[in-house]
Order: sequence, then structure tokens, then C-alpha cells
Amino acid sequence: MKGLKFILTGILFGIVMSKSEAISWYRIQEMFRFLSFHMYGIIGTAVVLGVIAVYLIKKYKMRDYQGNPITFTPKEKSVPRYLFGGIIFGLGWALVGACPGPLFVNLGYAYWPILIAIFGGVAGTYLYGVVKDRLPH
Repeated sequence: MKGLKFILTGILFGIVMSKSEAISWYRIQEMFRFLSFHMYGIIGTAVVLGVIAVYLIKKYKMRDYQGNPITFTPKEKSVPRYLFGGIIFGLGWALVGACPGPLFVNLGYAYWPILIAIFGGVAGTYLYGVVKDRLPH
């Protein structure tokens, strides 16, 4: 029963993603071709909500579900790591037509070919873990 709130949150996330058409390959292609504001509006709303959530977490010194304080550690600021990582992520997003969240919503809709993209994402994450220490950070 402890995990029920997380399952319900995931179901709500899937409903919001599908109703907002954020899982649509067509909508994502529109975004990458600068033909529609739809996806930029969704992403912008998510960024604003994220900023508000972080502000509230810091202001009220909120704790995680285990009672530990939530802390934010500053990340190392280096342009190449974010530039190259963003380019790789964006290319994958544009080629597949979905980012990680919508991949699983599409799987929930029984779009079985999306398993290829999920496998590619997991394999890419594993590969990065293997070569991470040898990359210039």
C-alpha cells in the first residue's frame, strides 16, 4: 500500500500526457520543425511548475517519503557536457518522436514497436555508465 500513491501518480501522469497529446509523434515533429507552439507550451508549463515546486521545497524545508531532508546540490558548470548531452538527447527525441515519459505511456497504449525505443534508451544509459569514467567531464 505504500507504493499506491506512486502508482496513482504514474497513472495520472499517463492520462495528462495522452490528453495533452504530448505522446503524439505528430506533435513532437511539429515542435522540432517549429510549426506549432503546442509542445513548447507543455514544456514551458512543466518548467514553471518545476521552479515553483523547488522554491516551495526549499522554503518549507520539505522532506522525502523516508523523512530525509530534500537537498539540492549545485552541478558542475561545463558547457560541453550539457551541449553534447543535449544534442544527443534531442536527436534521439526527434528520431524516435518521444522522450522517456511518453515512451512508457505509448507502451501503455499497446504500441509495441515503442519497445525498440525503450530498449535503445536503456542500452544507451547502460553504455554511458560503462564509459562514463573515460569521458572528459
